[in-house]
Amino acid sequence: MTYRRILAGAAAVLTGVALAGCSSADAGSDGDVTLTLRLWDENVATSYEGSIEAFEAANPGIKVELNVVPWDNYFNTLRNEVGGGAGDDLFWINGASVGDYIDNGNLVNITETLGADAISGWEESVVEQYSTDGQLWGVPQLTDGGSAFYVNEDLLDEAGVTAQELSDATWSPNAADDTLLPLLQKLTIDKNGNNAASADFDPDNVATYGLNAAAELQNIQLNFIYSNGGTYQDDEGNLTFTNEKTVEAYQYLVDLINEYHVAPPAEATNGNGDYTRDEFLQGNIAVFESGTYNLANVQSGAEFNWSLTEIAAGPDGKRTTSPGIIVAGNANSEHPEEQQALLEWLGSAEGAEYIGAEGAAVPAVTDARAAYDEYWAGQDVDTTPFFSVLEGTEPGQPVIGANFNAQAEAFTPILNDVFTGATPVEEGLQQAEDAANAVS
Repeated sequence: MTYRRILAGAAAVLTGVALAGCSSADAGSDGDVTLTLRLWDENVATSYEGSIEAFEAANPGIKVELNVVPWDNYFNTLRNEVGGGAGDDLFWINGASVGDYIDNGNLVNITETLGADAISGWEESVVEQYSTDGQLWGVPQLTDGGSAFYVNEDLLDEAGVTAQELSDATWSPNAADDTLLPLLQKLTIDKNGNNAASADFDPDNVATYGLNAAAELQNIQLNFIYSNGGTYQDDEGNLTFTNEKTVEAYQYLVDLINEYHVAPPAEATNGNGDYTRDEFLQGNIAVFESGTYNLANVQSGAEFNWSLTEIAAGPDGKRTTSPGIIVAGNANSEHPEEQQALLEWLGSAEGAEYIGAEGAAVPAVTDARAAYDEYWAGQDVDTTPFFSVLEGTEPGQPVIGANFNAQAEAFTPILNDVFTGATPVEEGLQQAEDAANAVS
């Protein structure tokens, strides 16, 4: 194998844009061109290894290095590098961040470069997510499907709750219509063995929580908002936190945490996006609402019986987002022909099937999806709930807007105070929306 993997971590942060010089493609002493491909997921990076090996074998003279940058550092360093005229030749990007790069002319136009025949082989929802004015700005790589409940079957058995009951449940701002909360109360147990519905329940000494309700955006906030008929943004990307149905959804989540104590305290979850997943893996949360990207983590980390089931419905039904990830071509690359060859390969069924073959993620190349299904079937894991939840309904809109990251920096501290209960929900959402709108 001829490529090597770069792991960019704390050292890259300390040196600012230290990676910029080594990330752009160079011609080595043997005359080969070296391209760098940047991504944030170590599991998918491992899956890419076979794909890159095959690409290099078919394209003598081109070498590929994988640049794995941790999520927490990923977009800050990427923005600095690409904005400075350097950066990796190809890089992953998500929907919340892509707008800035499109507006600044940083990305290769895939519609012009690869053509309509290539686009027809990719997941339609991902193509739509990353297209503006009929032009596509990256090659679809992953699609998340919808959200599902990962359930700890051992904890469910002890509490007398079934996965089917959870899937059939409905949450509602109207307590008389809410069948989810009673199940979560049965699943939330204090250290004396009392559940959260008991008068003797001690919320300060919880052994296991019912649900991973938290300020997590994709699988918690958006799902509850959309399933209540609310909105997160308007079509121009302006936040709509003060939408009546949106306020109701946030109030429900905050009450799960602070009034009913069936989810971990926000003080523990606000600053740690992996907290609830890790607590689920340790057997401290019974139901973990998340996406396909956590399948490999749960499969390798859970030491208890677990399964997947569809998420509960809200007043507006079961609503979930289904975002994707693209690999974009850096317009700064000094080797556009070699870059195009790698983009074509990663967008082909042959190049993308390596992702699905190890179950790391759902390929957004439609003909590569079968490899993913076959892998998880071989692991005796039924992934159907991630996809059946999307049938017969329009997926909720993923976050959009060129300014979203800057807006999030402004409103997140306020939203964190809403989740801890330090600021009343309606008041805090108004403040958060105002802070976002003040970002130019």
